[in-house]
Amino acid sequence: MTRAGAGVVTVNPANGEELDFYPYATAGSVDRVLAAAAACGWGRSSPGERVAAISRLGDLLTARRERLARLITLEMGKPIRQARAEIDKCVGACRYYAAQLPGMLRPETFDLDGDTAVVRVLPLGVVFCILPWNYPWWQVIRAMLPAVAAGNAVVLKHAESVTGSAMQVEEIFQDAYGAGVLQTVVVDSATASDIIADHRIAAVTFTGSDRVGALVAARAGAALKKCVLELGGSDPFIVLADADIPAAAAAAVRSRFLNNGQSCIAAKRILVHRSVRDEFVDAIVPHVKALTVSDPADESCDIGPLARLDLRDSLREQRRQAVAAGGRVIAQAPAPEDGPGAWFAPSIVEVEGRDSVLFSDETFGPLGALTTGAHDDELVALANSSRYGLSSSVWSGDSEHAAALGARIQAGAVFVNTISATDPRLPAGGVKASGYGRELGRWGVHELANVQASRIRKAVGGR
Repeated sequence: MTRAGAGVVTVNPANGEELDFYPYATAGSVDRVLAAAAACGWGRSSPGERVAAISRLGDLLTARRERLARLITLEMGKPIRQARAEIDKCVGACRYYAAQLPGMLRPETFDLDGDTAVVRVLPLGVVFCILPWNYPWWQVIRAMLPAVAAGNAVVLKHAESVTGSAMQVEEIFQDAYGAGVLQTVVVDSATASDIIADHRIAAVTFTGSDRVGALVAARAGAALKKCVLELGGSDPFIVLADADIPAAAAAAVRSRFLNNGQSCIAAKRILVHRSVRDEFVDAIVPHVKALTVSDPADESCDIGPLARLDLRDSLREQRRQAVAAGGRVIAQAPAPEDGPGAWFAPSIVEVEGRDSVLFSDETFGPLGALTTGAHDDELVALANSSRYGLSSSVWSGDSEHAAALGARIQAGAVFVNTISATDPRLPAGGVKASGYGRELGRWGVHELANVQASRIRKAVGGR
């Protein structure tokens, strides 16, 4: 491949082979992108025009599903069946917004002490979006489809390792919405910081680590710009004494290892009532051992490689530290850890509670921690001991009791007898070090909008 100057090299994480090279945008091209976004006029579009564009986007994703899915698998190692499912989920979100958007944007009018009050949902302007690699398409749809639905234009800086997918995002959005509504820029972190401060950017949304999120928030805050942060997670998966143990064990494996374990809302800390610990371990071990770790392009693959070698190395070090501190690997699937590529054997490590590195740090990959608590209050305390608060899952034969317990968990979402999952009908976001602001549903549309209130008093004595 031809390289001229600095830029991004994408790599197949399954074998380490280079895929493509993308040069960094020049200062002049970044300026043209920002100017085009500011001048595109999408904010003046009608709700009907926005619904038509969303419908076109869904149709285009459906038509190009296989090509987009195979690029996801090639760039970040997601098993091909899950890559197709990611595109399908994006199509479902398009269908949802196409049906519900008119109601979300409809002005609300009511009487206010004899005056007429009107609340309108108006665009902010241009939103700068900085996104991660783990869901190359779903992250865009969940964060940016509501923003565009509100009438904003978007400038996207996607993760470098999925730059090919980022280019496809721009192409398909342009085909659905026209020029200028969503544009991709390939830039380094210093240029991204400059874009945040640019006067044409009205708001910033970031998904990624809490460390980088703090830097983004500081930069946006210095310019007094709205910022939405969806950061890391160390989600608790709580198994109460009366839970359906076989169902909970199977669900814990699905939640922890979906997307090669690279999900913010995965079940990273499995907290089991001590009275059912042995039964739960006996149930979970066969599910882990049955996972197929193989070429992600293979239809039978359950787990592919991690997205990058440095991520693999970090996860290996976390597992080593946990075992050195007294943790014990209780379940593991075979994987080619010594071969080329970013491979890691899916593992569950039993640890002694909150002092383990697997509890204090986020594990972003197929590595789960399991510990026990003597009673429900101790399980809640373990759940809340993390600095993160993104999502959670509680398993019990008494759904009402589980829901009441879930209300005590410091998290943006609680799922009872089902695994954590984002849904376009529900708000998504966290508390504590997991960030602030909400994506999806009407909440996502209003989060990146000017919800403008008007109070109108009838003129007296005028013409």
